[in-house]
Amino acid sequence: MGSRRFSHSMNKVLTISAAVAIMACSAWAAAPQIIYNFAGGNDGEYVDSDLVVDGAGNLYGTSVQGGQFASGTVFQVTPTANGSTHTVLYSFTGGADGGEPYKGVTLDSQGNLYGTAVTGGGGSCDGGCGVAYKLTNSGGVWTQTVIHAFTGGDDGSGPGSGVTVGRHGGIYGMTPTGGANGQGVVYKVKPMADGTWKLEVLHAFTGGDDGAGGSAGRLLLSKGTLYGVTTAGGANGQGVAFKITPTKGVWQFTTIYAFKGQPDAGFPYSTLTMDSKGRLYGTTYYDGAHNLGSVYQLTLRHDGTWKERVLYSFKGGTDGSNSSGNLVFDKTGTIYGTTSTGGAHCDCGVIFKLVHRLDGSWNESVRYRFKGAPDGAYAYNGMVGDSAGNFYGTTSHGGTTDDGVIYKFTP
Repeated sequence: MGSRRFSHSMNKVLTISAAVAIMACSAWAAAPQIIYNFAGGNDGEYVDSDLVVDGAGNLYGTSVQGGQFASGTVFQVTPTANGSTHTVLYSFTGGADGGEPYKGVTLDSQGNLYGTAVTGGGGSCDGGCGVAYKLTNSGGVWTQTVIHAFTGGDDGSGPGSGVTVGRHGGIYGMTPTGGANGQGVVYKVKPMADGTWKLEVLHAFTGGDDGAGGSAGRLLLSKGTLYGVTTAGGANGQGVAFKITPTKGVWQFTTIYAFKGQPDAGFPYSTLTMDSKGRLYGTTYYDGAHNLGSVYQLTLRHDGTWKERVLYSFKGGTDGSNSSGNLVFDKTGTIYGTTSTGGAHCDCGVIFKLVHRLDGSWNESVRYRFKGAPDGAYAYNGMVGDSAGNFYGTTSHGGTTDDGVIYKFTP
């Protein structure tokens, strides 16, 4: 996966020159600012992480590698006037506490952090089947607790996605493998009165019409219903979008769309995003008109079915390709996202923008093309916004030592 992207009389000449100057200034203003360069080693490296931001503007995420035991970290970055400060909150050992924490952490209302690690823990998997964990802050000291160690059996294995926090303290997530059918599961881990945690499997994927392999994106929770995607399976073998709704104490799984593949969307990896009208948006790594990925929209019809529409198909080259991150909206409804490859320079991915036109179509433009070290490289993840309208994201490589960066992008 990779990344890139961002064109008779003297009066007329002056007008054109002024327009070019304005365009150049706009492109410069949109260039992201690198606010932290990971240094590798204890500092952390390979930052394949979504970010979350708290009310004070602190950013939280994970590095897959590095840390004191070379098995990954959870970090906090606080933007400052002169850049940022970086703190490793926890270093994984790769043992019972887990290792290789992909896709970042999730905040609850008390400031606790939750996430998953692909390896470590225990179970039947080589190197461990992974864990779900909680980090609690007490007086500036962070303590890690494993809230579930996956066994590789019916509970699933290799949880490589972020988790979603429910209203009553339950933690929801997916695994790409394991489960009753070996195709991954949707699970809930809930706190018990005695302080322990209990895992409940909400759905075990079969690899059939319900899909196969939970995606790397978090589940979207809206009005008690969970929405998500699988990377493969479904009626056409290109993945599905689904919802799970609690009905009289039983979780009801429904496939809402089976992706069809080129020229339709296919193989979605990202979290779904919902707009104010209840429409869902996401990205796919493959397919679309050029088999280089797409941005799609799902709209609920009056009869209860969902209509899918490809809003944009990536073209490769300077345009970007292979998107695997979530989408974000600004206050005007404009969509922003990233691609992992494509663009210019090093094929290191881009930041793109989609604007809804009056005729109902969507116009795509590239706001920035990552250049590779010492700039960012390979934007596998999308961005998160703060209250001031800024967006923040990570790249897995790039930076001064090519170990990854955190960047700030102001549209």
